[in-house]
Order: sequence, then C-alpha cells, then structure tokens
Amino acid sequence: MKKIRIGAGAGYGGDRIEPAIELMEKGDLNYIIFECLAERTIAIAQEEKLKDPTKGYNGLLEYRMRKVLPLCKEKGIKVVTNMGAANPESAVRVILNLAEELNIKGLKVAAVLGDDISQSIENYMHLEVLELKNPLESIREKIVSANVYLGIEGIVEALENGADIVVTGRCADPALVLAPLVHEFGWSESQLDLRGCGILAGHLLECAGQITGGYFADPGYKEVPDLWKLGFPIAEVSETGDILIEKVDGSGGLITTATCTEQLLYEIHDPSTYITPDGIADYTAITMEQVAKDKVCIKGGKGRVRPETLKVSIGYKDSFIGEGEMSYGGSNALAKAQLAAEIIRNRLPIIGCEVDELRIEYVGFNSLYGTKIGEVLNREHTLGEVRLRVSGRTKTRAMAQMIANEVEALYTNGPSGGGGAMQSVKEVVAIGSIFIPRSDIHVNITYKEV
Repeated sequence: MKKIRIGAGAGYGGDRIEPAIELMEKGDLNYIIFECLAERTIAIAQEEKLKDPTKGYNGLLEYRMRKVLPLCKEKGIKVVTNMGAANPESAVRVILNLAEELNIKGLKVAAVLGDDISQSIENYMHLEVLELKNPLESIREKIVSANVYLGIEGIVEALENGADIVVTGRCADPALVLAPLVHEFGWSESQLDLRGCGILAGHLLECAGQITGGYFADPGYKEVPDLWKLGFPIAEVSETGDILIEKVDGSGGLITTATCTEQLLYEIHDPSTYITPDGIADYTAITMEQVAKDKVCIKGGKGRVRPETLKVSIGYKDSFIGEGEMSYGGSNALAKAQLAAEIIRNRLPIIGCEVDELRIEYVGFNSLYGTKIGEVLNREHTLGEVRLRVSGRTKTRAMAQMIANEVEALYTNGPSGGGGAMQSVKEVVAIGSIFIPRSDIHVNITYKEV
C-alpha cells in the first residue's frame, strides 16, 4: 500500500528551524510543509509590500531556505509553504537567488497566485462583514488587504507540473498537506471521505510542535520530556486515508492520543463541520490508537462536498493602542498598583485623552482571570510583587501616546517603589471576513527554474 510521509517544518511565522532540519535529515520524508500565516499576518505583509514592492513575504524565508535548500536537493524532499504571504513571486526570487548562491541546480519553484483580490474588492462593498455585522462599505477607507483562502488547486497543479518547491500566499492551512496527498494518490473530488482524511492530516500537522507536546505541558499533571529540543511531527498517510503521527527518534516531546486530541480540537468550532475550501470535514467518527511509543494511528475521517463560497480575510486599520507598565514590590504591592491605576483614570480626562476602551490589569493578580477569580486565588492579598498594565484603544496615535506617557510619569508622580517602566504605541490592524462565490477566483501559477 502506498504511503506518503509529510513533515511539519513550522507552525507559525516565527517558528524555530532546528526541528525542521532534523525532520529532513532523519525523517525519511517525501514532503515538508512550512505553515507560517495567521489571520493578521498577511495584512501586515501587505503593508510591507506597499512600502517596498519587493517585500511582503515571510521575514524568515531567507533564513529558513538557506538551510532547507541543500536538503531539499540532497534528499529529494518537496517543500510546500505559504511563506509567500503577500508576495509569493518575490519569495520565489529570493529562493532562486539563494539556490544560485549555494550552487544548487535542478530545482523548479512555483508561485501560486490568485488569493489577493484587493484590485476587485469594490465589487463586494455590499457584503456583510461577519465580525462587524455591517457592510464592507463601512470600512472602505480603512482597508489594507483582501485575501481569499485558496484551496489545493494551485498547489496540485504545480506539483503535477514538476515543482520541487511550491510557494503560496493565503491558502487554507490543511491545503498544504491535502494537496500533496491528492497529487500522490489521485483522490478525486467525489472521494469525499478520503479528502476529509487529508484535511484531518493537514489540521493535525499545521501547528507543528503543538502535537508533539508544545503547548501541552503542565508540570506535575502532563509531563513532556526534553521540551528544549522539541521535535516536530510527521504524518505518514496511506492511500486509504489512515494517518500515523510520529516524530524522529531521540527528539524531544511526545506524541500520545492526548496530544493528538488537543490538536484535533484546536480552532474547531464544530467537529462535525470543519469548513475548508476543499471540503467539509467531519471528525466525529475518528478513532485514535497508541500503536507504539510516540506513534498514534488515526482513522475515520469523513468529508462532505466543498462549499460554493470562499472566505476572504479583510485587513483594515482599526485604531491605536497606547500601553504602559510599571512594577511595584513589597507587602503593599497590590494597593500601590491600585493607587497608580486610580491616578491614571483621573489623569486621562484632565489631559483631554479620548479613550474608546481602557483596560487596567494587575499582572499576578487579575490579568488572566479577572478580579473576581483573582481575589479567590489570592485570598490574603499578600502579593509580593505586582505589575500594573494600562492599555487604551484610541482613534489617533497622539492619544495613544498620551496614555503611555502617563504611565511612565508614575515614576515620580505616583506611589513609592515603582520601577521597570515600559511604554509602547502600536497601530491595530483588525481582521474582518466576507464570503464570495468560488467562481470569482482565478488561480494562476508561475514557474522558475535554477
């Protein structure tokens, strides 16, 4: 029975590279994916591209590919990644330049285009933004990006045309894995359950170290060995849709039915209806079996017909956030921090700072769970140290800066013992979603060889 081995080389834009290299060297891989886009990431990348048309791809692309390209060539491992972000074509040029610098020949690199619909966004101003419950028209002047979640079509076509490295922009995370499986096994659109299994494999791999014990460890309750050398996962997928999740022997972390279950449920609103551009996956009949140490077999993925609309992620400039922090120590730390917060609350109206939303937190007391639960966890109110955090959302950068400045001024204008002041001001790029007809999207693939 034919099987394909796919490794997860990254689970987010800034992920470490050593586990990916370990997979390529020791994992007997056919493919490795680098999943590096979050909701806001591509909007930020679009802003970078506006400033410099040669930019807009993942900032670690060159660093990663410098280490990956020699192994890609030596081991015959194909790479599929969304590190193209807002500029897949520029990302391909970077890869080609690196290959020439490293004297690597015989690689075909593809860029999958078509997700950026900013030039035609005017056609959709009447559509409701899911998160705002208002038409897109209401944020017309604030829009900085519009990228549709593509499916597997462009990646599959690139692989069928001999691409060794496929670079995409915005596409659905599971598509990075499903596409190689469809290419290798020839799963048709009518084989819904098999495609459902492929979507499942993609979802299990997309966060890399999360399924090998990263973000799982809880000392004394859920122990994970050697987290400092956490290994990334491999999915060995058979043509019947069975999935074996494993990692390289000797790498840190662990793979159990518990780690797999946590990743399975990650970002899933309804396990019976996980909607992707390539199909609607149903996880309710899945079985997991620990077949060996750090090896879990997963079966029973189901699938339904793909949706006729595609999600578009709209990035828009929403507001500014001014933030300041100050630490207080000693037996009266919480009371000092609370007095400092009272000063800030009363100062903002005096200086004319218009705040749309103000948040005050006492880190170590209520920043995670709120005051009510914080009081239960700290019944004696004997915190030895508290860090005050004040953040405010404003319409202008100047107003946000006023908030940050006022917190820093607590040094000499607030309670005794304050120290470690920090301030920052940042613009908020928010994300909204609309849904457009699949028929409106046209995918294009470009190829370069070295």
